Amino acid sequence: MQADWQSIVQRATELRHRLHRRPEIAWSEFETAKTIRGLLDELDIPWRACAETGTVACLAAGATGRHIALRADIDALPIREASGVPWQSENDGFMHACGHDGHTATLFAALWWLRAHENKLPGPVTLLFQPAEEGGHGARRMVEEGALDGVEAIFGWHNWPAIPAGKAVCPDGAVMAANGTFKVTLRGRGGHASQPELCRDPVLAAAAVAQALQQIVSRRLAAQSAAVVSVTSIDARSAETVIPDTASLAGSIRLQSSDMREQVENLIREIAVASASAYGVSAEVDVVPRYGATCNHSDEAGQMRSALAAVLGDDWQCDKTPVPIMASEDFSYYLNAVPGAFALIGAGDGDSTDHPCHNPHYDFRDALIPDVARVFLQLAGAPMPPVNP
Repeated sequence: MQADWQSIVQRATELRHRLHRRPEIAWSEFETAKTIRGLLDELDIPWRACAETGTVACLAAGATGRHIALRADIDALPIREASGVPWQSENDGFMHACGHDGHTATLFAALWWLRAHENKLPGPVTLLFQPAEEGGHGARRMVEEGALDGVEAIFGWHNWPAIPAGKAVCPDGAVMAANGTFKVTLRGRGGHASQPELCRDPVLAAAAVAQALQQIVSRRLAAQSAAVVSVTSIDARSAETVIPDTASLAGSIRLQSSDMREQVENLIREIAVASASAYGVSAEVDVVPRYGATCNHSDEAGQMRSALAAVLGDDWQCDKTPVPIMASEDFSYYLNAVPGAFALIGAGDGDSTDHPCHNPHYDFRDALIPDVARVFLQLAGAPMPPVNP
């Protein structure tokens, strides 16, 4: 492939729009995988399927230097798009609301340049196109199926509209939080709304539990510990004159460290059961751990910071963004397996178009493609393309 950087960036942008039109959610990315594999075939790059709809490719397999991996996630979300962009989703009810289309296109921009300069790479470069990041533990299956075999370090990123364009964060240690979900089922005794004394009201108990759980962070954890316990839904549907037998509430947990998980989960159980008991109601608590904290290794984080500085300039660091942010990422599975680093790279323009990820009006910022691809090229030790082609 001819190494024309401007053409590569244009082709990657067109690929991003193509992927955006055809979003597929976790474990259903069959058309997306077909597109990725077809593009690899065009370049005669060997690849193998991994985690069903995932794809692993490798360049410069015989090079003797450090073997690194670069990762892109490929799945979309079950959200009806309202962005109004010309490349809006054609799969009704699904959209690339987190920018994984842009992550994939960016990795291809790097791949196309790396392929043209493969004989100059100091070490092998594995490219991971991973399914099911959105709650599906896709990275775990990629690791289990050997995606990191031979890899000595891995690097990844996520676009972040809350960070201004041209800025980024890439700390040592935790960059994104651990997470989990919980559900509390309250069982009382229903009856006529005119006779609450004969009932054991699970609706009132649910309200009390929801309030009490908010005290975990403010009163049961040290002020230095970053955590979020959010009650996100209460379900106690019944007629206006009927107290129901049961009610349930559900929510999300975010933790700066995976080590905090047991403590917070135990507090949720303790507080829910005790609060319900005060209203004569029983509580069943189900807590489901999801992803661990995404924790950078210091050497690799330093390498990624150097690459970010080389591309974005010396003032690239966003000091106003506290870390870890309390969103979560299954990139944590890779960082538990091999050294590596993960960066959040700014996508904000500072205007009304800065919709957050997972918003129906969101769209990936295409201007990130050349910048982040150049960060990947720095990490791979490749010759660098011109800044202004």
